[in-house]
Amino acid sequence: MNTDDTSPPALVPVDIASDEIDDDVLARRLATDAGKLLLKIREEVGFAEPATLRDAGDARSQQLLARALARHRPDDAVLSEEAADDPARLLAERVWIVDPLDGTREFAEPGRSDWAVHVALWQAGELIAGAVALPALGVTLSAAGGLPSRPAAAGPPRIVASRTRAPRLVGEVAEALGATTVPMGSAGAKAAAVIRGQAEIYLHAGGQYEWDSAAPVAVARAAGLHTSRLDGSPLRYNQPDPLLPDLVICDAALAPAVLAAIAAAGPQDR
Repeated sequence: MNTDDTSPPALVPVDIASDEIDDDVLARRLATDAGKLLLKIREEVGFAEPATLRDAGDARSQQLLARALARHRPDDAVLSEEAADDPARLLAERVWIVDPLDGTREFAEPGRSDWAVHVALWQAGELIAGAVALPALGVTLSAAGGLPSRPAAAGPPRIVASRTRAPRLVGEVAEALGATTVPMGSAGAKAAAVIRGQAEIYLHAGGQYEWDSAAPVAVARAAGLHTSRLDGSPLRYNQPDPLLPDLVICDAALAPAVLAAIAAAGPQDR
């Protein structure tokens, strides 16, 4: 199929100047609109050829985000999973960090909702805006607020982890904390589960990039959750090498115990 969709992204009325659009509003609208497009692509392409569906989703969502950012934030740099990395971003004051389709495997499986769209904005060393869309659930979580209240856990803590390649570390931490493990798809879906109170801990080890965690971390921080590397050190974005291989998102009250369990597990092939 032709993935060159030439229709402009419908973000805001044309009579509104780009500099009047708040960054948080733009992040939410970008993530939501890309998610709507991805649902449309699912309907158009179908699930008979998963590779074709994945490629179409990646390409057309990237195109929508790139065009919208070029229109509304032409002076900002962009770091995206689906575009060549321009080193000029390292000198930019503001960098949008996006994943047009987080969880391509799940996106291409009928009935699955654990995939996402990530849009975050970095400025002066900090994530200042972010949104995670869960299109199949009709939900967009924003760092600007309006997040659901998180119910208190009524039982052992729950750890969300990869459904296909969970690291050994997850099992070791779960055993140490008496936690249960919940398999789930994309990084954004797992982070969203903690943000929405459907789990208490998200651990990742073994390889991610900045676009995998930037938006989820921005939203998680807005929700008052702990976010860090596995060793407790800060997550840093817009680095020369975008590899950011490990991640902890969890209830702030659980963070000391989670980090202690990680440290006790020691170095290993994670």
